[in-house]
Amino acid sequence: MAKTMRAAACREPGKVFVQDAPVPEPGPGEVLLRVSRCGICGSDLHWFHGGIPIPSVCPGHEISAVVADVGVGVATVKPGDRVAVEGIRVCGTCSYCRSSDYQRCRMNAMIGMTVPGGFAEYLVTTPRHTFAIPAGVDDETAQLTEPLAVSVHALRLAGLEMGQRVLVLGAGTIGLTAIIAAKAGGAGEIVATARRPQQKAAALALGASRVFDPTASGEFMSWCFDNPVDVVVETVGDAASSLGDAVACVRPGGTVAILGVFMQQPQLNALFVMMKEVRLVGSLCYGAAGSRADFEIALDILARDGEAIRGNMITHRFPLEQIAEGFQAANDKASGSIKVSIAPA
Repeated sequence: MAKTMRAAACREPGKVFVQDAPVPEPGPGEVLLRVSRCGICGSDLHWFHGGIPIPSVCPGHEISAVVADVGVGVATVKPGDRVAVEGIRVCGTCSYCRSSDYQRCRMNAMIGMTVPGGFAEYLVTTPRHTFAIPAGVDDETAQLTEPLAVSVHALRLAGLEMGQRVLVLGAGTIGLTAIIAAKAGGAGEIVATARRPQQKAAALALGASRVFDPTASGEFMSWCFDNPVDVVVETVGDAASSLGDAVACVRPGGTVAILGVFMQQPQLNALFVMMKEVRLVGSLCYGAAGSRADFEIALDILARDGEAIRGNMITHRFPLEQIAEGFQAANDKASGSIKVSIAPA
């Protein structure tokens, strides 16, 4: 195996480039992965804009890969296995890691932010964060496991029940995967908001019965008053309005799941939260419900509906050497982009 690889890096907002880097070696209990695909996430665009600190390591966390090598003591995966990769690394020994809530580990490292990520030919992780890709799911579809697991986790924490009405605020990647997860979870009706034509079309194709223009808030709030919403999934992170809109739209006693990344303190009338007895649920990434990981549930969904999901979500594809163009496409929604896929191979 070559001792060097190509990997992306960023040193200042708006500029992503590719450089040579050492191929990492798996230590005891670790696995070396050859990256197949890695998607550009909305959170990647936050550091690309300078809204959050730029990663000091190779970015990227929406990863499908093939096991290239294993360290001493690894018996659960072997070279050649195709895997989807959780975007976290936990200690594995604390009380959270020994339960289903390992995402709450206080030593949780974020792949692509604090440890090297997937915009590279290779990366290292631990077997507990890899999940076998079903035979009928291709590598490009499998990279969507990570964002889909985020939404599976959020709706699980929200306590979605069969037949409930769900409103998804926003139709970017996480908004669209929230629609997919709500449909798979038995929602009776799903409505959404979307700013761009491609987002509206994808939301309708993936399970929303109606899509509202978020700039016409009175229209969808009026609709929610006449059609009580049990669960609102907030994916926008607009400090000026989106959390307040979520609380305004949900029925008394309903639940708001917060997935949006807020760069500033959001405006929220806590009196409404109290008077409506709204339950606010924060959701970080993914974990497990008993013995079933959110990643496993996401892969089950992709095994059933992956072709339609990929077809409606992945709009642009670039090799790793053109990652700068990939970020420009992801950043420019007027280009028609939803999910931009990077292929390091």
